[in-house]
Amino acid sequence: MTEAAIADHGLIGDLQTAALVSTDGAVDWFCCPRFDSPSVFGALLDHERGGHFGIRPARADYQAKQMYFPDTAALITRFITEDGVGEVVDFMPPAGREATDRHRLVRLIRCTRGRMDFDVVVAPRFDYGRRSHLTELTENGAVFRTDALTLTLHAVREPGDERFARGGVEEGDVRVSLGLRQGEVRGVVLESAADGPPREITPAEVQGLHDDTVAFWRSWLGRCTYTGRWRETLYRSAITLKLMTYAPSGGLVAAPTMGLPEQVGGERNWDYRYTWVRDASFSVHSLLRLGFEEESARFSAWLRDRVAHRAEGDGGPLNIMYRVDGSSDLEEEPLEHWRGYRGSFPVRLGNGASGQLQLDIYGEALDSIFFGDERGLQVGHRGWVQISALLDWLAENWDQPEEGIWETRGGRSDFTYGRLMCWVAFDRGIRMAAAHGRPAAVDRWSAARDALYDQIMDKGWSSTRQAFVQRYGSEVLDSSLLRMARVGFLAPTDPMWASTLAAMDAELVTDSLVYRYDPGASPDGLRGSEGTFSLCSFLYVDGLARAGRLEDARLAFEKMLTYANHVGLYSEEIALTGEQVGNFPQAFTHLALIDAAITLDGALDRALDRALDRALDRALDGHARR
Repeated sequence: MTEAAIADHGLIGDLQTAALVSTDGAVDWFCCPRFDSPSVFGALLDHERGGHFGIRPARADYQAKQMYFPDTAALITRFITEDGVGEVVDFMPPAGREATDRHRLVRLIRCTRGRMDFDVVVAPRFDYGRRSHLTELTENGAVFRTDALTLTLHAVREPGDERFARGGVEEGDVRVSLGLRQGEVRGVVLESAADGPPREITPAEVQGLHDDTVAFWRSWLGRCTYTGRWRETLYRSAITLKLMTYAPSGGLVAAPTMGLPEQVGGERNWDYRYTWVRDASFSVHSLLRLGFEEESARFSAWLRDRVAHRAEGDGGPLNIMYRVDGSSDLEEEPLEHWRGYRGSFPVRLGNGASGQLQLDIYGEALDSIFFGDERGLQVGHRGWVQISALLDWLAENWDQPEEGIWETRGGRSDFTYGRLMCWVAFDRGIRMAAAHGRPAAVDRWSAARDALYDQIMDKGWSSTRQAFVQRYGSEVLDSSLLRMARVGFLAPTDPMWASTLAAMDAELVTDSLVYRYDPGASPDGLRGSEGTFSLCSFLYVDGLARAGRLEDARLAFEKMLTYANHVGLYSEEIALTGEQVGNFPQAFTHLALIDAAITLDGALDRALDRALDRALDRALDGHARR
């Protein structure tokens, strides 16, 4: 088994968990029964000890190509050899909104031309490879048992075909060889918490599951209202975000993976299988702008539940992240026995940043609630009481050092972006109180908002750099401040904003790709460096479009599209070589892509309308002269 690159994967899922399938037909990552459950297949982080589920041609000299079944989350991996053409269709039927331990990973194997021999290897490594298992092979499949989780492998075949029984077990792994001719269909279904032993499943039954799954995704995507220039790109991002949503709670995980490095061989290897307040807040904006009101409502409800949980607790700050079920036990530990992706150690389980103070999350949460409120997702009385209490707490606590949006581990500081988003929190709270005539400590919130504005303009601005800077008293630029004009703190045409954007152009931007900040100038408590941050690259497009630099914005956006992988997915960062690094796919990146595209679409449409108006005026003026 060879080690696949991060970007050499497609994503499938059932809205409670997900799997990554490589271009050579291997399931390299799968956690069960939830996104944040222990892994069953983890070859992405250790191809020798992580476990995998491979289906590929027996011949070594094959070409592989991968694509999604159009407008769905069903993935097709095609193999081309001198003997014929075959394909593996991978999908997971949606699991529904009720939390369940039952999940099905369906792998349909077809020979579409000529003939093809396939090798199937099912090699699970439970609990990140820390838990042993027993394997039992039957005439209809196999069972993999542990004291915590049992997986059942069902054979997909025509009645009377006993070829699956010719497989064998080697050290707990199941290995099967299948020889198919043109038009033949076989496959396997891996099921957790099955209600019986392995059974024979006919190709027709699996085709029915496939058709139902396709219908689900196309029906869901049919609610999208976007009709702009980059429709297929935004469709794929929307489906990807939906795949990373935990349906029972409505929470969006930052990524379905853990431990993938921001720098190959480095230590910036975090567990992202949790729901951040920040990411969930951004998702409300992005999905509402696409017309997905139901998802936005559920994300808004998830946010309100976190605010309510805070109010029912000690009344202290919000956690910055939670497990998909809303719990907050995310203690961080290294998986010492795993080598990490291409030797990137440590592989971190849990996330030690969960206890950090990050003041920006209050602005992001209130901004999304406000945005939803304007579009009909209104907050009831109880929710408003809890929001008011949260803003009252923030009025007492905004003026203190914090860890910031990038979750640095070098100590707290006075981050400009954190103060900016506190300003947003008070501004949106004041607006909501006025819009609905609700009781609120408006005078107190207004005083805090005004104090924040004055402080940011005084301490967040560097006259030397002629730009807003990362933290008070520093000269370091930070691309999180690309959101300044977007949230309304400054007008997009303000000279101070234009100057800040120009400074970022010169220091943080490299051929349309954008760094978060310069770690050398702003130590973050970690060794090594990182690639450009794809979220920031799309924020840059948004900032350029708002500033009227439309040619620059469109070129930067089109260049970013070339960094997507073969099926349109983005990880967290892009290395100097153009390789995708960091957890994959990353919700932040796809959210920012959607927002940048919609903003740029609108700006280009308005510019076109103005050009047409000018052309019409010239034509009418010329006609009048004649």
